[in-house]
Amino acid sequence: MEYRYLGRSGLKVSALSLGAWVTYGGQVGEQIAYECMTEAYDNGVNFFDNAEVYADGKAETVMGNVIQQAGWKRSDLVISTKIFWGGNGPNDKGLSRKHIMEGTDAALERLQMDYVDLLFCHRPDLHTPVEETVRAMNTLIEQGKVFYWGTSEWSAVQIMEAHRVAKDLGLIGPLMEQPQYNMLHRERFEVEYSRLYSEIGLGTTIWSPLASGLLTGKYNDGIPEQSRAAEPGYEWLRERFEGQEGRDAIEKVKRLAPIAADLGCSLAQLALAWCLKNPNVSTVITGASRASQVTENMKALGIAKQLDADVMEQIEAALQNKPTPEHDFREN
Repeated sequence: MEYRYLGRSGLKVSALSLGAWVTYGGQVGEQIAYECMTEAYDNGVNFFDNAEVYADGKAETVMGNVIQQAGWKRSDLVISTKIFWGGNGPNDKGLSRKHIMEGTDAALERLQMDYVDLLFCHRPDLHTPVEETVRAMNTLIEQGKVFYWGTSEWSAVQIMEAHRVAKDLGLIGPLMEQPQYNMLHRERFEVEYSRLYSEIGLGTTIWSPLASGLLTGKYNDGIPEQSRAAEPGYEWLRERFEGQEGRDAIEKVKRLAPIAADLGCSLAQLALAWCLKNPNVSTVITGASRASQVTENMKALGIAKQLDADVMEQIEAALQNKPTPEHDFREN
């Protein structure tokens, strides 16, 4: 396993990590979750990601149970959860001080932990002043319930505003962002956030590196019955894959297949390796519904070493979606 610093901090996270979205407490039972997490742990994974909204909190319960059953040393783990959607009550959503404090306590109880290493604001809250959110996050840090805090799917402007407010108050701003990033979804990570990596030392814990399974190639010939897009509640995903945007993406995936074959790897491993090559990626959050998937995903670390300049050019030729860098008017 390779370990990377989480942005401009002293915290190291495994380059490949394991998340609970979709699967834990929903698609798979606790025994499968145990097998997946122990396989990841045995391969050197130390970062496990969760959220209060995943399976309505059941994902945190499952993860907490697995960690207790495995008997792992807490300090060997980096655990994250995310706060925003905690229930149906008027104060169970958003980033108010009330929900941040109460939602975190509830998450810790489900996880059976005294603290989480990372706490993310799962989405920006347009109705709560950012100062209120910044102060609440810092209160949790002072209480020892959270070590670092960050954002998920915030714009660069919103992240910088939170940093400005925190600096003015003499408090700690968001350390990391959890954005979607993959071969098919690149603009925000590669262009919008580009200045944040050097200016504030932003760390990133990227999600959906396989584009909800699209980059595995399993949707190349339609929607398989046992796939996520066929699951109840994921009709939106099926519609997206069967629309024009989805069909165009599948053509890109088909063009990637010969590159993966030449490297002797699967399309999924190639997609994960491509994400790992980006120096601004702190960790790639993977998902798995069985332990064998974890085993195969871990092999992406070796594939990443094979992605030299020539192979990366082949990938760009297949994708044809490299974002245009921010224009430098001084170069005119």
